[in-house]
Amino acid sequence: MHKPRTPAALFAALATVLAATAAIAGPAQAAPPAADPSCRLDPVHQDIKHVIYLQFDNVHFTRDNPNVPSDLEQMPHLLTFLTGNGTLDSNHHTPLIAHTGTDILTSITGVYGDRHGQPISNSYRYFNPDGTSGAGVSFAYWTDGVFDPATTTPSDPAPTMVGPDGKVAPAPWVSYTRAGCDFGAVATANTVLENTGPDVPKVFGPGSPEAQEAKTNAALAQTDFVGIGVHCARDSALCAKGTAKPDVLPDEPGGYAGFQGLFGARYVDPVIAGGPAVSTVDGSAPITDPKGNPGFPGFDGMSAANSLGYVAQMQEAGIPVTYGYLSDAHDRHPSGGAYGPGEAGYVAALKSYDDAFGTFFTRLAKDGITKDNTLFVVTSDENDHFAGGPASPAGCDGIHVPCTYSTIGEVNANVAGLLATQQGVTTPFKVHADSAPNFYLNGNPARDATVTRDFEHATAALTATNPYTGQNKQIFSYFADPVEMKLLHMVTGDPHRTPTFTGFADPDYFVFAGAPNCASPCVTVQPGFAWNHGDFSPDINVTWLGMVGPGIKHLGVTNSVWSDHTDIRPTILSLVGLADSYRSDGRALSELIEENRLPVGLRGHRDTLSALGAAYKQLNASVGAFGTNTLVASTKGIDGPDARYAQTMSALTSLGQLRDLVAGQIAAQLDDATFHHGRINEPLARLEIALAEGLIVASAALAR
Repeated sequence: MHKPRTPAALFAALATVLAATAAIAGPAQAAPPAADPSCRLDPVHQDIKHVIYLQFDNVHFTRDNPNVPSDLEQMPHLLTFLTGNGTLDSNHHTPLIAHTGTDILTSITGVYGDRHGQPISNSYRYFNPDGTSGAGVSFAYWTDGVFDPATTTPSDPAPTMVGPDGKVAPAPWVSYTRAGCDFGAVATANTVLENTGPDVPKVFGPGSPEAQEAKTNAALAQTDFVGIGVHCARDSALCAKGTAKPDVLPDEPGGYAGFQGLFGARYVDPVIAGGPAVSTVDGSAPITDPKGNPGFPGFDGMSAANSLGYVAQMQEAGIPVTYGYLSDAHDRHPSGGAYGPGEAGYVAALKSYDDAFGTFFTRLAKDGITKDNTLFVVTSDENDHFAGGPASPAGCDGIHVPCTYSTIGEVNANVAGLLATQQGVTTPFKVHADSAPNFYLNGNPARDATVTRDFEHATAALTATNPYTGQNKQIFSYFADPVEMKLLHMVTGDPHRTPTFTGFADPDYFVFAGAPNCASPCVTVQPGFAWNHGDFSPDINVTWLGMVGPGIKHLGVTNSVWSDHTDIRPTILSLVGLADSYRSDGRALSELIEENRLPVGLRGHRDTLSALGAAYKQLNASVGAFGTNTLVASTKGIDGPDARYAQTMSALTSLGQLRDLVAGQIAAQLDDATFHHGRINEPLARLEIALAEGLIVASAALAR
């Protein structure tokens, strides 16, 4: 029998092969030059005239209760449109951590959070020079610095959207505007103004009337300036008609001078609607804030009727590329609280969303905007895990028999109180509260410092009785310190943001740090929230992607293609004939695209290409096989004795270095073939597949 290779021997062998493959791959391609100033979507085939991208907050294709139709099943106008005219990939995945901010930003940029700067959201923490930590908000305009509501002078100098080089990450509208196409943004994360604090004075100027309004009437300023925007092409007629401001991107690769934008409903609405307000998608009412002022209704107010109203109005005004966010339907807007599957209010909300989509497609068709000339892309940021008891009456379906819930709500766990009472640990720390909480120990100790290791062991030992299962079990399922977080694409170019470690809890739990005691119960049910995300759990990390339009195959529902949020952008750009100035972490989903619409470099070697894409995703995606295996190994190492911890982290570091080399090489070959007139090198691709599979096998062995 052959003696199995040791990890060191495997690493050495892989490294030797990698060095040899560099010669096969050849030199990297240069970034594409700027495009013609007139809008030229799809210059080769010339039948894609519009791009409509929509991203839901927590809308599910799968059922949360087997008796209750899923969210999409209760929106047949949308579901039938996607499955009857194109493809719905039900095997689509989130990055980590799976939150609205991270997921949307990953989807619209095509890169993971380590490259766009927000892997931890919807807020995050950063270390101060004295070792304490402050709180930053993920939602801030693209060029903002750290937005800490507690101070106007945060100690962290990095931008919110920090790239690996410490500069502002490339903006997602640039490929369109450089091609001469106006880009409309409807509540889409960080492409619009997100707040009246740093955003308004940054874009309009600290002494501007807009900044003064933000100081004296913040609520009205949110209505006027937040949430709605248009990034205009150079010399755009649309911007020339309105009150435009410079669209400043100082760190954009290749420069970005001479572009302007319209920021806020006050300046967008008159240009696209010819009056002070845009109406709901059916035209029945103006879109207003809660006080009746025309303009942005708030992010929670971006229902399907409101968001689709803005998207349709922008398209009708001649904005060919529109990105829109749709708020969740499972919360009781605007009163607060959460619904369970099949509750009457939830069913009614989904019915209103379905009606809005029916009207939307009819309205667009009357405008001549159809599946024959428009690329429709629809997805959800993540699936959320429902935390609640059983539905009543038994067998209720929500449609014919409404469901009710006697107990509903996430299980709140005060980790500071549990550590003090169960483990006697009172080490000062802060936590980014979440189902996947990030811990920041005061003093920012090294990952292998005694204080860190003792704290991790104590946290791993915490137990609680889950009120829904009645079982007393450990609260946390997985742990990642900076070594594993790097493998999961959670370590950014800003070292101040890297947590001491991250825990992934049972998805029923929401972990926070309250009083260091349990005088008030440390574990309670919080009925205000019942849909958890962020965590590492299949019912959170598996979501869906729908595409319709020229070049998209009519596959209906398929789960044969494993994809994640990074794949959306390169798929769109390959279809419309544009390219980014940077290389994506994703790939064009060639399995969903008609053969004659693929770039020439992707048309040959189809079986090898699919195998290469599949191997790449399992190797590089946050929740792919490699990430799953290394997270299991990381958890065992962190929870084990120091000797095992050291060995595990050394092995993970080596695996990570090799992963980055192999994944980077595959990404370069796919990018070259997709966007730079290259071709898939069959021998190289087969070698890369073998290397990727070898690393996945090695990660599985380490997990065991």
